[in-house]
Amino acid sequence: MTIMEDNAPDDFADVEDARQRLSDVGYLADRRLATTMFLQSRLGKPVLLEGPAGVGKTQLALSLAKATGRRLLRLQCYEGQDETKALYEWDYGKQLLYTQILREKIGQVVEDAKDLDEAVERISRQDSIFFSERFLAPRPLLQAVMSDEPVVLLIDEVDRADEALEAVLLETLAEFQVSIPEIGTVTAKHQPYVILTSNNTRDLSAALKRRCLHLFLDYPTPERELEILRSKDTGLPLALAARLVEVVRGLRELELRKAPSISETIDWARTLSVLGVTELSAEILAETLNVVVKYERDADKALKALPRLVDPNATVPSARSGGHGHGHGPGADHAHDDAPTPKAPAAPREADDGPDGRAVRAAKDEPGRHDTDYYGAPGQGPASRRPVPRGQGERSFARKRPV
Repeated sequence: MTIMEDNAPDDFADVEDARQRLSDVGYLADRRLATTMFLQSRLGKPVLLEGPAGVGKTQLALSLAKATGRRLLRLQCYEGQDETKALYEWDYGKQLLYTQILREKIGQVVEDAKDLDEAVERISRQDSIFFSERFLAPRPLLQAVMSDEPVVLLIDEVDRADEALEAVLLETLAEFQVSIPEIGTVTAKHQPYVILTSNNTRDLSAALKRRCLHLFLDYPTPERELEILRSKDTGLPLALAARLVEVVRGLRELELRKAPSISETIDWARTLSVLGVTELSAEILAETLNVVVKYERDADKALKALPRLVDPNATVPSARSGGHGHGHGPGADHAHDDAPTPKAPAAPREADDGPDGRAVRAAKDEPGRHDTDYYGAPGQGPASRRPVPRGQGERSFARKRPV
């Protein structure tokens, strides 16, 4: 099998055609991204997309399949993944079943063999029967190579896989072929569009990057993110959507474990639209913050920042309010909140109110407080305390020996 040299009818005609066709399926690509997609269709090279989670890397592969009418094949990478989950594996159960069914036929093949060596030789001639495509279970990489129609192959989060899997990918991405020892080398009938995504959890090998067109996707500009919101028809008025984009961008500037993604911004806009929000406030954003913030520590930071992002004079409910406190009712303030509640200043005293009770209690904690007339006993004063003889404690606490 050989790779087709002529351009397929689903290839992009030019950069503008790539941008328009992606836009028609709901993916707004800028000029740089559209150029990369066009070059992929003409150069036949895989595209490696790197960037933070939630910027549209996976969605680009899904949209590319829709825009070109190709079937999507997805290989989701994970730690400890081996080649059998990426390339192929043999269906040993099916092989065993066929062996049991054909046991009688196998006996006929070797029944007139002179010795064991001749019997083994006769059986070995039938290896192609049990090691053929009928017992082969192809995985996404081999499926893309063996497909009778053009496909889009998504290798998602390749940075999560072990480096050993990268070596398996090299042959597939460079030659679009897979070597199977029992069968031989299988070469693609149609060259697939290959999209690899990485969240930069580790560095990929130079050999893998060399075989790909590289593109780094970052969070979009405010104008483009607002355009994305408008294209998704969230139902939120344009003015509120613009303010929401600014709030989300402010949250991304915080040191969060996971910054809000573009898809989560869209979900937040739809949430506010469903609630019928007509004005953004820190309170309503705090109530719906769980749409975009998924970790408790991130939520605490975001709640503190929301008033500043929305309105410097606004306040938000405590992140810990609710019915899960230590002995507090719903909505009660917690004594262990970050900011202690300041004490109200004492009211001014009148001249004829008598002695200040707090001053009297404080004086009782001062040294020499038992000086004179304390509970009717004569005072000794701090300097005239009666010394205690050295042996008094020993006499007082001495144990009595049994008689």
